[in-house]
Amino acid sequence: MTRSIISTDQAPSAIGAYSQAVRAGDTVYISGQIPLDPQSMQMVEGGLHEQAGGSLEQVVRVGIFMTDLSQFPVVNEVQAEFFDEPYPARATVEVSALPKGVAVEIDAIMVLS
Repeated sequence: MTRSIISTDQAPSAIGAYSQAVRAGDTVYISGQIPLDPQSMQMVEGGLHEQAGGSLEQVVRVGIFMTDLSQFPVVNEVQAEFFDEPYPARATVEVSALPKGVAVEIDAIMVLS
Protein backbone atom coordinates (compact mmCIF):
# COMPACT_ATOMS: atom_id res chain seq x y z
CA MET A 1 0.00 0.00 0.00
CA THR A 2 1.22 3.45 -0.89
CA ARG A 3 0.62 6.23 1.60
CA SER A 4 1.03 9.87 0.67
CA ILE A 5 0.35 13.11 2.48
CA ILE A 6 -1.93 15.66 0.83
CA SER A 7 -1.32 19.33 1.51
CA THR A 8 -2.94 22.25 -0.30
CA ASP A 9 -3.26 25.99 0.10
CA GLN A 10 -6.90 25.65 -1.02
CA ALA A 11 -7.80 24.44 2.51
CA PRO A 12 -6.86 25.79 5.93
CA SER A 13 -3.39 24.82 7.11
CA ALA A 14 -3.21 22.24 9.87
CA ILE A 15 -3.30 23.93 13.27
CA GLY A 16 -1.89 20.92 15.09
CA ALA A 17 0.19 17.78 14.66
CA TYR A 18 -1.76 16.26 11.76
CA SER A 19 -1.93 16.30 7.96
CA GLN A 20 -4.72 17.93 5.97
CA ALA A 21 -5.35 14.56 4.34
CA VAL A 22 -3.68 11.20 3.79
CA ARG A 23 -4.09 9.03 0.71
CA ALA A 24 -3.74 5.28 1.21
CA GLY A 25 -4.23 3.46 -2.08
CA ASP A 26 -7.45 4.83 -3.61
CA THR A 27 -8.82 6.05 -0.29
CA VAL A 28 -8.34 9.61 0.99
CA TYR A 29 -8.84 10.38 4.69
CA ILE A 30 -9.57 14.08 5.12
CA SER A 31 -8.83 15.56 8.54
CA GLY A 32 -11.52 17.45 10.39
CA GLN A 33 -12.09 20.88 8.91
CA ILE A 34 -13.37 23.83 10.89
CA PRO A 35 -14.72 26.96 9.18
CA LEU A 36 -11.44 28.77 8.53
CA ASP A 37 -10.90 30.77 5.37
CA PRO A 38 -7.77 29.19 3.81
CA GLN A 39 -6.29 32.53 2.71
CA SER A 40 -6.81 34.59 5.86
CA MET A 41 -7.02 31.71 8.39
CA GLN A 42 -9.87 33.72 9.96
CA MET A 43 -13.23 32.25 10.91
CA VAL A 44 -16.04 32.22 8.36
CA GLU A 45 -18.70 34.63 9.60
CA GLY A 46 -22.26 33.52 10.29
CA GLY A 47 -23.91 30.54 11.87
CA LEU A 48 -23.76 26.84 11.27
CA HIS A 49 -25.28 27.08 7.79
CA GLU A 50 -22.52 29.39 6.53
CA GLN A 51 -19.79 27.45 8.31
CA ALA A 52 -20.72 23.93 7.14
CA GLY A 53 -20.33 24.23 3.37
CA GLY A 54 -18.25 22.00 1.09
CA SER A 55 -18.61 19.69 -1.89
CA LEU A 56 -16.80 16.51 -2.83
CA GLU A 57 -18.50 14.08 -5.20
CA GLN A 58 -16.32 11.10 -4.26
CA VAL A 59 -16.97 11.30 -0.53
CA VAL A 60 -18.31 8.03 0.87
CA ARG A 61 -18.46 9.00 4.55
CA VAL A 62 -18.54 12.19 6.60
CA GLY A 63 -18.15 12.67 10.32
CA ILE A 64 -19.81 15.75 11.76
CA PHE A 65 -18.98 17.08 15.20
CA MET A 66 -21.30 19.77 16.56
CA THR A 67 -21.43 21.69 19.81
CA ASP A 68 -25.25 21.93 19.64
CA LEU A 69 -27.13 18.90 18.36
CA SER A 70 -30.35 20.93 18.26
CA GLN A 71 -28.90 22.32 15.00
CA PHE A 72 -29.15 18.83 13.43
CA PRO A 73 -31.85 19.99 10.94
CA VAL A 74 -29.40 22.60 9.62
CA VAL A 75 -26.85 19.83 8.97
CA ASN A 76 -29.41 17.95 6.92
CA GLU A 77 -30.28 21.10 4.96
CA VAL A 78 -26.63 21.86 4.19
CA GLN A 79 -25.84 18.26 3.25
CA ALA A 80 -28.78 18.23 0.81
CA GLU A 81 -27.38 21.42 -0.81
CA PHE A 82 -23.89 20.03 -1.41
CA PHE A 83 -24.36 16.28 -1.88
CA ASP A 84 -26.58 14.44 -4.32
CA GLU A 85 -28.36 11.21 -3.51
CA PRO A 86 -27.29 8.65 -2.69
CA TYR A 87 -25.76 10.55 0.22
CA PRO A 88 -22.52 9.42 1.85
CA ALA A 89 -22.66 7.51 5.12
CA ARG A 90 -22.56 9.86 8.08
CA ALA A 91 -22.07 10.03 11.81
CA THR A 92 -23.12 13.16 13.70
CA VAL A 93 -21.94 13.63 17.27
CA GLU A 94 -22.44 16.39 19.82
CA VAL A 95 -19.23 17.44 21.55
CA SER A 96 -18.59 19.87 24.39
CA ALA A 97 -16.14 22.06 22.47
CA LEU A 98 -14.25 22.37 19.18
CA PRO A 99 -11.03 24.18 18.20
CA LYS A 100 -11.27 27.97 18.17
CA GLY A 101 -14.78 27.80 19.64
CA VAL A 102 -16.45 26.87 16.32
CA ALA A 103 -19.88 25.23 16.13
CA VAL A 104 -18.98 22.46 13.65
CA GLU A 105 -16.07 20.33 12.44
CA ILE A 106 -16.36 17.87 9.56
CA ASP A 107 -14.06 15.08 8.45
CA ALA A 108 -14.50 12.84 5.42
CA ILE A 109 -13.39 9.72 3.63
CA MET A 110 -13.22 9.75 -0.15
CA VAL A 111 -12.62 6.90 -2.58
CA LEU A 112 -10.96 7.81 -5.87
CA SER A 113 -12.06 6.03 -9.01
